[in-house]
Amino acid sequence: MMRILHVSALFLISMGLVNCDMQTGQVEKKPATTADADNTARNERDRNVATQLPTDQAENEADRQISTNIRKAVIGDDLLSVNAQNVKIVTSNGNVTLRGPVKTEREKEAIEAKAKRVAGVHSVTNLLEVEARP
Repeated sequence: MMRILHVSALFLISMGLVNCDMQTGQVEKKPATTADADNTARNERDRNVATQLPTDQAENEADRQISTNIRKAVIGDDLLSVNAQNVKIVTSNGNVTLRGPVKTEREKEAIEAKAKRVAGVHSVTNLLEVEARP
């Protein structure tokens, strides 16, 4: 008897997970609302040997400290979106590359300004991308 109750409970739970209409028994198929992302241009850019990637972060103390200080400045700004607070910061020989999505042009500019204010930064390459709005 307990086994039947367990099986029945699992059946009811699974019916709820697939959006089954209990009256008709039809499974509802939801249409895709977003198109697949086309990252072709981004992938080609990233194959270029001149493009700084997170794996290019220098391992010397000065460059790590620069990246850390920029990250602290970015995370400390509560006006920035979660995406903006999680941008990639790559430092090599005092040259900083910023990458990743941000919500607005203002966020893009604010992060670049924060990076430029950090001691030891020689240059900033801003590759941040403002997300397209639907």
